[in-house]
Amino acid sequence: MKRLVAMLLAVLLAACIAVGGAFLWFRSWLDAPGPATHETVILVPRGTGLSGIAGRLVRENVVSDARLLKLAAWYTETAGRLKAGEYLVPPGESPRAVLERIAAGRVMVRRLTITEGLSTAGIRQMVAAAEALQGDWPDEPVPEGSLLPETYHYVYGDNRAELVARMRKAQSDLLAELWPKRAEGLPLRTPAEAVILASIVEAETPIPAERARVAGVYINRLRRGMRLQADPTVAYGMTKGEAELSRPLTRADLQQATPWNTYVIDGLPPTPINHPGRASIEAVLQPETHDFLYFVADGKGGHLFAVTYEQHLRNVAAYRASQRR
Repeated sequence: MKRLVAMLLAVLLAACIAVGGAFLWFRSWLDAPGPATHETVILVPRGTGLSGIAGRLVRENVVSDARLLKLAAWYTETAGRLKAGEYLVPPGESPRAVLERIAAGRVMVRRLTITEGLSTAGIRQMVAAAEALQGDWPDEPVPEGSLLPETYHYVYGDNRAELVARMRKAQSDLLAELWPKRAEGLPLRTPAEAVILASIVEAETPIPAERARVAGVYINRLRRGMRLQADPTVAYGMTKGEAELSRPLTRADLQQATPWNTYVIDGLPPTPINHPGRASIEAVLQPETHDFLYFVADGKGGHLFAVTYEQHLRNVAAYRASQRR
């Protein structure tokens, strides 16, 4: 009997040692670096259970064993808290850290940068192509100039129409901030007119240091009752922003009667010709004070400015000579 009891105790002790060893190994595995050698994007769709999540993590080589991960989820009390979403898992992240990331809903944040000067059609293409967004472009019209170009953050599953609404609110908030700070005596009656002129400035120069100077030229012309004669308005009148004009403007184009052709109409066109950025709106509301009434490209990406038409003609001749060279 004593021998039997001794054998049973030995077996029990061996079992305890084995269980204890297994538990210590499990704890070590739980906090050890995972097998991934690079950042890995893990998508957890809505309704995915623990088994499905574990399977995805194994297939993407984020963890090594699905059964152990399920056990770990129960052990760490994260099993019932795992959330749907898109997750960016760093290389070598431990199983415990992966579970805590998903349980906390620390989803991957994406970025969409809207470039200044795009038309509504151009922004619509960018939003449509943005990965991880859902839904369609808004049903209601999105007027030119109503969206603020900047970088927007979003997560998997966000709605396209809601993102566009954020762009629209950002533009509205910006105008509410900048319009009261405008220079005195501007020939602009409303924030909407400021956006129209800013869209022309945006299209005319890519150089930040020139924006306020170009804006000053147009402000001077508006004050004198001169037509703006802005080439980008001619192109917009021909394409309505649906595409870029793939050829230089001709004399016939400049004479074409459209509501946006500022060679033909007086004052501002009826709408913006693109979505201008903050810098162009600021330039229009705080233009450079000078006497320039004309400008032409200098062939180097910038412009030559002139006070008189005679000076302007000389600048045009210099530009054409540089083009011939």
